[in-house]
Amino acid sequence: MAKRIACVMTNLFEDSEYTEPANALREAGHAVETIEKESGVVVTGKQGETEVAIDYGIDEVKAEDYDALFIPGGFSPDILRADERFVEFSKHFMDENKPVFAICHGPQLLITAKALEGRTVTGYKSIAVDLEYAGVNFKDEEVVVCHNLVTSRQPDDLPAFNRESLKQLSN
Repeated sequence: MAKRIACVMTNLFEDSEYTEPANALREAGHAVETIEKESGVVVTGKQGETEVAIDYGIDEVKAEDYDALFIPGGFSPDILRADERFVEFSKHFMDENKPVFAICHGPQLLITAKALEGRTVTGYKSIAVDLEYAGVNFKDEEVVVCHNLVTSRQPDDLPAFNRESLKQLSN
């Protein structure tokens, strides 16, 4: 059954960490909708290879209307976590045990949402200490699944990240 997936992102996302999962999700029949501060803007990846037209502004959407959350890495999650609207939006998915897919720096948004304590998680090596301070059991592995949460470290982990994300949507 097709799911509606919210993808929160802004400029400086890691190009492949958006494009590869978004393509895999869409190929499996799911809808991936991009959300930023305002709709219609075009955001650019930190590699400069990918431009994404944003579908919705954060004030135009409700977390309750989505089946899952996707957070690409890069600098985007760190930028978004300064905006309480994105923090609350993300927290909803964790509180409601909906599937959440966060790669690389993606977990930073969930740290700010105070939604990771007691979880087993991975992420980019530079945020390992941040994750540990947030009360997680950090694992340096290509993909970690903890209940509804799928996390990976970096672009090399994308095949495992995509596989486990798609599995979550089939449950």
